[in-house]
Amino acid sequence: MFIQDDLQKNVFIILKIKILSLIKNLAYKIGVDKAVAYTSIARIIQAGGSIISILFVVRYLTGVEQGFYYTFGSILAIQVFFELGLNGIITQYVAHEASHLTLRDGMYLEGEEKYKSRLSSLLHFSVKWYSVFAIVLFVALMVVGFVFFTKYDKSGGLVSWRFPWTLLCICTAVNLLIAPVFAYLEGLGKVKEVAKIRLYQNCFGLFFVWSSLFLGAKLMVSGINSLVWILSASFFIFATPFKVILFDIWHISIIQKVSYKHEIFPYQWKIALSWISGYFIFQLFNPVLFATDGAVVAGQMGMTLAVLNGISSLSMSWISTKIPMFSGLIELKNYNQLDMIFNKTLKQLVFINALGLIVMLFVFFVIKTFHITLGGMNLGDRFLNYIPMILMVIPSFLNQFVGSWATYLRCHKQEPFLVNSLVSGILCCFSTVLMGKFLGVIGITGGYCLISACSLPWAYNIYITKKNEWHNEK
Repeated sequence: MFIQDDLQKNVFIILKIKILSLIKNLAYKIGVDKAVAYTSIARIIQAGGSIISILFVVRYLTGVEQGFYYTFGSILAIQVFFELGLNGIITQYVAHEASHLTLRDGMYLEGEEKYKSRLSSLLHFSVKWYSVFAIVLFVALMVVGFVFFTKYDKSGGLVSWRFPWTLLCICTAVNLLIAPVFAYLEGLGKVKEVAKIRLYQNCFGLFFVWSSLFLGAKLMVSGINSLVWILSASFFIFATPFKVILFDIWHISIIQKVSYKHEIFPYQWKIALSWISGYFIFQLFNPVLFATDGAVVAGQMGMTLAVLNGISSLSMSWISTKIPMFSGLIELKNYNQLDMIFNKTLKQLVFINALGLIVMLFVFFVIKTFHITLGGMNLGDRFLNYIPMILMVIPSFLNQFVGSWATYLRCHKQEPFLVNSLVSGILCCFSTVLMGKFLGVIGITGGYCLISACSLPWAYNIYITKKNEWHNEK
């Protein structure tokens, strides 16, 4: 009997080892390291949580309130005019300097004083820049939001949006102030640790979103979620070794600075214009539909975009977690390893994205076909119909390639996609406004799909041309 028990235990242990080995091999093949794992889990939770959040939105918000809920997010995106792409720039510049240094005990910088000094100057610059623009952002959001919703609110005063909007504006400005801290830490190689924090933030945020909707918070839910992010971020900064790292770097004597005028600005203004162009590509849909077709249609677009953005965010985590690595390899001119890692990563993220989009379309087909309801409301009516949805799915997939190529090239402290982004942004802006006015949602989605498809070959040519040019020069 004891022999039989030992045999069963041994079989169980062997089976467990084989399963773990299989999981590790699969993770290796699709490029899941610890940073990707934490980031992906966070985004899986965020994507899965978004689906559950959608059910809560359907159950506890009316169709009109849903329109306000998602249009809030589109108007908040004007913060891109104030951030100006600086978060990504901070990560890249810190990674370039940090590639010459080491972190003793994971907390104390060691290496040449000039690189330590330049890192310290980057931290001081970030704090000053974001302190000013957080205040300006708050004022801008308040003015734009109150003017827009007062003008286009067709609910007859039935939707209480003023106080929720004010809370959301305050929290968004504070979050803008905190964001560069994590961008800086990622540049120092703390990608895994920052990803873990964001995982916790997603979990906390979803819990409070669902609880708030259940308790009748209505449109206050966005502000509550943002407040949770602020409190959790502050806790993780001050209650972890991050505080020691940042304080140590802050107090380093600055003998040599990273010049904003000569080093950052020549790169940033191009990134800023590209990001602003992105606003006109991705964030105009909801406000235009809100103004032309009403809050209900804007809510359908917003809910569809929420799912698409969740899938895209998940797949792009494969490349976003590699930014410090790419920047370091470029600084050391190790281009062969850079290309090997990038090409493998691109294949992995495209596969993940395609799989996610297929699952999304299948689920939507089931919801539509079987008329699945929640609380007496048809779930299918809260999303775009088949044709406009497919016209949004196609650009979402194509953008995985463009986003990856752009990330690769931007790690060189260059922005070759400026003209491409500006042209796409201008075309999408005109297409969204004009086609939306005359053809509604079909016009908006059709124009966006056509522009995305036409710009793809141009984007690929930029990627190939600039990569060969820069690597041959250096």
